[in-house]
Amino acid sequence: MTCLSVVIPAYNEVNCIAASIEGVLATRASLAAAGIDELEVIVVDDGSRDGTPEIVARYPDVTLVSHPTNYGYGAALKTGFGHARGELCGFLDADGTYPPEAFANLCRAVRDGADVAVGSRRSGATSQMPFVRRVGNAVWSNLITLLTSERVVDPASGMRVFRREVLERLYPLPDGLNFTPVMSTRSVHEGVRVVELPIAYSERVGRSKLRVVRDGVRFLQTVLWTALNYNPVRILGAMGLALGALSVVLAAILVGLRITGVTELSAWGVAAAFAAVVCALGGANLFALGATFNYLVSLFHRRPVRQGLFRKPVFRTPLDRHFWWLGLVSAALGLGLGIAALVLGLNGWAIERLWLYLLAGTMLLLLGFQLVVYWVIMRVLEELSQRETRAQCDAAGRVP
Repeated sequence: MTCLSVVIPAYNEVNCIAASIEGVLATRASLAAAGIDELEVIVVDDGSRDGTPEIVARYPDVTLVSHPTNYGYGAALKTGFGHARGELCGFLDADGTYPPEAFANLCRAVRDGADVAVGSRRSGATSQMPFVRRVGNAVWSNLITLLTSERVVDPASGMRVFRREVLERLYPLPDGLNFTPVMSTRSVHEGVRVVELPIAYSERVGRSKLRVVRDGVRFLQTVLWTALNYNPVRILGAMGLALGALSVVLAAILVGLRITGVTELSAWGVAAAFAAVVCALGGANLFALGATFNYLVSLFHRRPVRQGLFRKPVFRTPLDRHFWWLGLVSAALGLGLGIAALVLGLNGWAIERLWLYLLAGTMLLLLGFQLVVYWVIMRVLEELSQRETRAQCDAAGRVP
């Protein structure tokens, strides 16, 4: 027998909780046609003060779990999952926006091989989503797609069905409204098979608990932080490349000024020279730090590094394997510029004519030193990761 446990988190939903419960209970026939033998409905009252738990208590077929105070949307869902006994778990919001009848199709998708089936409000079905939320969901969709290289259409959907055992791979999950985008982000990074099916979306009953600015900032923080836990170089490396590109532009301007005979810089010229050095060194550090963190993440998750800055490798071998000779070349160039500046200075050149050589030499020398250091660190981490992999293979009797 296959049981579906549907969790409904509720906080001050006195106006629509009854309709939500009855809508889910009415899906028994369609669920049976989808191969679901039993339906369990769990309502988690998250500290309501408007009579919501009293309404839920009127339904003998519904399990009521109450929080003494408001812990948050995600916390209510996790409490419900802890009380669920079904092989499949599902959830939907209690505000009347999601169609309970869509559970049958979501369950079919899971029974056909998906690990998680998401009711997508952005896949073509009728939607009464407010404009602000529509824009916000488009932002989160594109952000998570950019961070994971996998298309995610509706990362904030509040209606899903998933295999119960998948939770072990997705936890920890946050307690707030950012539960669903983090769940989507972790699903992609963990290699969970996700299917998004179009569902209708209705205007909610009552006032929304979502605060656009506050919750938007929280969504951004947790999504970025989650991505850093799996593929740090995607974020840090992109920031490093952006800073490096800015450094190249500023350096080209300074070189152009020097070629045209400008030897004394204005206040803006000094600021540009300062920014060029900071961006170059900061960009290289961020890129190398991201690559290094990828080895640490691989070691923690006990699996080889299989993610990077881009969807597909740009080079035949990872760029970090070339850090040693790139660093040596950079240091040699920097040292050469420093020696050249010293020789020219001893031959009477004023500092106004030497500042560019000294600045570029210092930057290249420091950059080369950092690249070599990062190369050593990453090779050590790679060796530790390979040892861990070999140990797992030996324990399992497999060839690594």
